[in-house]
Amino acid sequence: MRQGEVNVITLGCAKNLIDSEQLMKMFASAGYQVRHDPRRVTGEIVVVNTCGFIAAAQEESINMILSLVQAKNKGQIRKLFVMGCLSERFRGDLEKELPEVDAFYGKFDWKKILSELGHGHKAMLGDRLLTTPRHYAYVKISEGCNQHCSYCAIPLITGAMKSRSIQEIVHEVKELVSKGCREFQLIAQDLTSYGRDIKGHSLLPELLLRLSDLQGVQWIRLHYAYPTLFPLEILPIIRERDNLCKYLDIALQHGSDHILRLMRRGITQQATKALIQQIRDEVPGIVLRTTFMVGHPGETEQDFEELLHFAEEVRFERMGAFVYSHEKDTYSYQHYQDDIPMKVKLSRYERLMDLQLAIGESFSKSLVGKELEVVIDRHEKGYYVGRTQYDSPEVDPEVIVYEKEGSKRLQVGSFYPMEIMGTESFDLVAQPIISTKH
Repeated sequence: MRQGEVNVITLGCAKNLIDSEQLMKMFASAGYQVRHDPRRVTGEIVVVNTCGFIAAAQEESINMILSLVQAKNKGQIRKLFVMGCLSERFRGDLEKELPEVDAFYGKFDWKKILSELGHGHKAMLGDRLLTTPRHYAYVKISEGCNQHCSYCAIPLITGAMKSRSIQEIVHEVKELVSKGCREFQLIAQDLTSYGRDIKGHSLLPELLLRLSDLQGVQWIRLHYAYPTLFPLEILPIIRERDNLCKYLDIALQHGSDHILRLMRRGITQQATKALIQQIRDEVPGIVLRTTFMVGHPGETEQDFEELLHFAEEVRFERMGAFVYSHEKDTYSYQHYQDDIPMKVKLSRYERLMDLQLAIGESFSKSLVGKELEVVIDRHEKGYYVGRTQYDSPEVDPEVIVYEKEGSKRLQVGSFYPMEIMGTESFDLVAQPIISTKH
């Protein structure tokens, strides 16, 4: 154990990662040596930022805490703190079951950690110690959610939507640009409702215009749009602004009207299809990412077949899926029986993902022969790994660029025009045309 060393461990989504990055900066400003490494559970102080979204995430968080408690009992950790969604939701139970943890903090009070350790540091606006490669960052534009889908515990954890001001977000992005960041993933629980709590209507169009005007912003990517009350005004902005990626992550959850009603999604399959068609018509070539859920209470085989047919007909270029989790205090928990056997849920999940595997591979092959801009994320032995504007970090396919004898060395964080030469499953294989922006 090194004196003055802090290890912050992050579980869950990118919104959690941003909180961890802010906390890490606060520790660094107070003179601590800061790491972000879940593989090493030692340190004078360890903070684990937990996820409480679904049962699998809760189990992962509990297992991590238990392993850290063991390390503390062996003297490898002096102080252990737990923060984030799990402790926001179950703090009382955790305090009783895990007395070895020095303190629990929720989703919003974790900034007290430094002051309660005797430090008076106050975090500057948007001040973060990035854990991502320096050329890209996640930017959280709001917290909370007003949608109240029947299965979702997020509003129970984070409360109502609270949007940041446009000025505050612009300031943060400017600061990140000054530190070398060029790509920005805008994230929120409900991105498309951004600003409704401030002005009564979506401020996302105005925000996109302001951010895309900033010098040094190469790519902006949109994550976690919601289909109801979708602000159509953003579509011409995405189409016309070169630094707005032709990419939209819009979680749809299901394709059966019966299940959409049970989920309280406020939209039908037909209305969803019409929205998707309008998005594709107004932004030619846009890549759509979505998320589906299988196994919600009441989902019949016919409902699932409708979902499969919907996914096959619409052909989302990117798609993820997860299995329903019966979360305490949600509307679904209170009103429905968790009546789908896990074996059936997993079978439906696998069938859906098999379909998407074929759709995704087909889309990747359609890009062969095209010239696309690629950002280089890292250098491996004998090749580089990058992404196109159609690929978000961590969740989407990558671009493999094999090194050739005598070829010019590529720079991590730089953008290059490349020709797509082939595919390796979902991933693309490319070669540079000429080097460009750095």
